[in-house]
Amino acid sequence: MNRVAVIALTALAPISWGSTYVVASELLPPDRPLFTGVMRALPAGLLLTGLARTLPKGQWWWKSAVLGALNIGAFFPLLFLSAYRLPGGVAAVLGAAGPLFVVGLSALLLGERARPRTVMAAVAGALGVSMVVLTAEARLDLVGIAAGVVSSVSMGAGTVMTKRWGRPEGAGPLAMAGWQLTAGGLMIIPLAVLVEGAPPALDGKAFLGYGYMMLINTGLAYWLWVRGIGQLTATSVTLLGVLSPLTAAVIGWAALGQGLSPVQVLGMAVALGATLAGQAAGGAARSRRRLPREGRAEAPAVETFSSAEEIDRNVSMDLTGDSVRR
Repeated sequence: MNRVAVIALTALAPISWGSTYVVASELLPPDRPLFTGVMRALPAGLLLTGLARTLPKGQWWWKSAVLGALNIGAFFPLLFLSAYRLPGGVAAVLGAAGPLFVVGLSALLLGERARPRTVMAAVAGALGVSMVVLTAEARLDLVGIAAGVVSSVSMGAGTVMTKRWGRPEGAGPLAMAGWQLTAGGLMIIPLAVLVEGAPPALDGKAFLGYGYMMLINTGLAYWLWVRGIGQLTATSVTLLGVLSPLTAAVIGWAALGQGLSPVQVLGMAVALGATLAGQAAGGAARSRRRLPREGRAEAPAVETFSSAEEIDRNVSMDLTGDSVRR
C-alpha cells in the first residue's frame, strides 16, 4: 500500500474521533464521561483481541499495560477533566498542541530530527485549530489546563512508545490495539465507580451511541491509528490529530446548526494546510534517507516500510538491545 493510502486510512481515526461530541451530547447519558470511557475502550479492546486471537507474551504484558495507560487509561480521564473544567475550544487547542510534544519526544527517543518544516506545521496546526474553536468568552482554569497538557503529553508519549517498541513476532495492529484498549479500559473502571457510582440506566439511543463508539469511534479508529504508527513517522501520524477538532466543528455546523464565521473557515484552511505540509515533510525526509549522498557509491535503496504484510512479519523491537528495525 502506498504512503498516500496509508495516510488517508490513518486520517479516518481522528475524523471519527471528531464525532465524539455530537454522539455524546445527542445519544448518551449526561455527566458520565468515565463510564463512557469504559464503554468505549473495554468492549472494543476485548473484541479486537478476540478477532486477533493473540494474547501478549512475556514482557508484552507490561508493555501493553504501559501503552494502554498512556493512550487510554490516563488519557481519557485527563481529557474529560480538561473538557469539564475548560471551554471546549481551550481544551481542543491544548489537544492540538500534541504534535509539538511528539516532535520533541521523537527526537529524544526515536532519533527523528526535529525539522523546521515539521515544527512549523505543528505550530500552524495548533494556530488553525485555535482560530476555529476559541471564543472571546473562553476562560482559563489552572487544573483544567494542567489536565489538558498532561493528556496531550500522555497521548504523545503513547504514540512515540508504540513506535519505539513496535510489535512482537506474530502480533499485528489488531492485536496491539486490542491489548491497549483492554488494559486502558480496565484501568478506568475503578475511577469510574469511585467518581460516578453505579452505571446509569440505558435506553435505545444510548445503546446505539455506545455501539457506534465501541465499533467505529474506538475499535476501528484505534486499529487504524496503531496501523498508521507502524507505517509512518510518529510526527506524521500525530499531525493528523488536528482533523478531530475540525471534524467536530464541521459536524456542529452541519448537524447541530452551529455557525461558522469567516475566521473559523480560515482557521480550517490553515489547519488543513499544516496537516498536508506535515505529511509532505515526512515523505520528503524519508526519501532523502533513501538517496545516496553525492560522491559516494550508490547503495541499494532501503524501504523502511515496504508493505503491511512485511511489517507484520518482521517488526520486532526491544529496548534492551535486541534487533531494532525502526
